[in-house]
Amino acid sequence: MKRGTVEVTALTMWALALSPAALAQTPTITFRSGVEAVTVSAIVRDARGRVVKNLKKIDFEVLDGGTARQIQDFYVGNANVSLAVLLDISGSMSVGGNMERAREAVNVALGNLQGGRDEASLFTFDNELKEVRPFTTQLERITSVSLEGKPWGLTSLYDAIGATARRVAERTNRHRAMLVITDGVDTGSRMTPPQVSYVASSINVPVYLLVVSNPVDNPGHELAVLAATGATPPNTATLADLARWTGGEMAISSELEDSTKALRELLGNLRHQYLISFAPGARPGWHPLEIRTRKKNLTVHARSGYLAGSARTGS
Repeated sequence: MKRGTVEVTALTMWALALSPAALAQTPTITFRSGVEAVTVSAIVRDARGRVVKNLKKIDFEVLDGGTARQIQDFYVGNANVSLAVLLDISGSMSVGGNMERAREAVNVALGNLQGGRDEASLFTFDNELKEVRPFTTQLERITSVSLEGKPWGLTSLYDAIGATARRVAERTNRHRAMLVITDGVDTGSRMTPPQVSYVASSINVPVYLLVVSNPVDNPGHELAVLAATGATPPNTATLADLARWTGGEMAISSELEDSTKALRELLGNLRHQYLISFAPGARPGWHPLEIRTRKKNLTVHARSGYLAGSARTGS
């Protein structure tokens, strides 16, 4: 394996064994045992989409496969952030100025963090995933990276997301997340979106997606029409599902102003996550999870489940 290249083969091999239908069944893969708690990051919004910051432990309910779980630990506060930026450098990104928009978006994203306190890392991918900069609190080490040259190659988007999620989950900061900057076109992955969201949600890493596009090709209007008619868009809706299943969000940007606003909203939420811990269920395997509030008209964004028993549930 080349230096600086993250190995994704093992992750891909077990993901290949899963199909979307298998996600509701007990997975056969085995991780470490002995995990005593499941920790979930949750963001709460009101009916107008505003982040709600003043909730208490008593305001939340945890449903594990429909069974209520007692909340053991609860945290809300302005803690340090660990953010992995995953930048698409595949061939399709060279079209219509998307790469320039993506590079600028990296700088904007890092501008939302606090140097010396928060930490970030930079990964790139085309047909392989590379760690360009490891996690560091010296954020200028990432913004100073030169990514010159024409991108080319297949896009292993979902493979890259799945592997990077595991790297972020190793960090010890309370608030952790991954920001993926891409044009949303995947031509080379061997993992399906449900498989990747299964991996990411099981290790408690919200995936935030910024889809960059040429202003002429901005799919925002098309997405709105398709959503209203109940149809399924070919690429971007799949990414939106992935973000939602992991407790993250997605934004579409074709202008710098769009990116700045979107990233401020996406990353600003990281500091207002509620961290909720509870004892895992006794049954080994995949547990569908629902976090909700006792207050009406509030929506909770959190991962869709966890692995219990012989599987790693996240921490």
